[in-house]
Amino acid sequence: LGRMKPVIVVHGGAGRIFKEREEGCRAGVVTAALRGYGVLKQGGSAVDAVEEAVRSMEDDPHFNAGCGSVLNEKGEVEMDAIIMDGKTLDSGAVSAVKCIANPIKLARLVMEKTKHMLLTDHGAHLFAQAMGIPEIPGEKLITERSRERWKKNLEPDSNPEEFQKDLGTVGAVAVDSEGNVACATSTGGLSNKLIGRVGDTACIGSGGYADNHSGATSTTGHGESIMKVVLARLILYHMEQGMSPEVAADTALDYMKTRVGGLGGVIVVNKAGEWAARFSTKQMSWATVKDDNLHFGIYAGEKHMKSVDEALTSEREGF
Repeated sequence: LGRMKPVIVVHGGAGRIFKEREEGCRAGVVTAALRGYGVLKQGGSAVDAVEEAVRSMEDDPHFNAGCGSVLNEKGEVEMDAIIMDGKTLDSGAVSAVKCIANPIKLARLVMEKTKHMLLTDHGAHLFAQAMGIPEIPGEKLITERSRERWKKNLEPDSNPEEFQKDLGTVGAVAVDSEGNVACATSTGGLSNKLIGRVGDTACIGSGGYADNHSGATSTTGHGESIMKVVLARLILYHMEQGMSPEVAADTALDYMKTRVGGLGGVIVVNKAGEWAARFSTKQMSWATVKDDNLHFGIYAGEKHMKSVDEALTSEREGF
């Protein structure tokens, strides 16, 4: 068996990224990609790599996942996450979870320690306790920005739809040196959403899908639209029909836009290690590492490149 060259791709959410947040979003996806790649370089699995990359973004307040998640109608954080192993099609997900720092860790435990694929709300909370996952006060996850946003959306003349444009689900896909693929996605959901609202992220085939036979994908954007077209699985279907990752991603995003008027973004890797980061929104922060080269961008057509060594050096010195 020829050894695969490992590849990781991450996204920090599709939508509109405000100028003052651009640098932080770029830095955050770059750090996540480098961390995930570090896992792959040391012989770690694709599942390990995507979990590590997503955990890195959950801990970064620039993103709508983990710390920095948006607030529901009641002003609380409720988070969704999914992880999937392309070798076995095993998957674990959690939805509407509160008071834990890293929902992606809990999703992985659901995959590995239960016979189930999705645990929600109170049940997920009990499972987290049983697994010894520390509970943190809900306030710890709430940033000043999320609270401001929530307040603005409560004003009688506000249009929450306007604010939904800078959604930031986070995600990662990878192929490891054994040729196994995996995906992971995590989010705080929609700002001012109804209590108990679960979007695409926790839904297998919508928020993410991974299958060694074709590849892996993680999605971001308007959750309800993504669910209507089962976006992640649709992209892999197109790849199974012979499309490249880029064409498959564009075709599926285009279908979602024309059929249900939904915008979003996706990252994709196929089993050969070819990758794509595509979006129909104005922006999506993304980064990828392949062949020891880091590529990253936010705007359509924007693509910076650095060697991994150069990137790691500037990481250590701070951006």
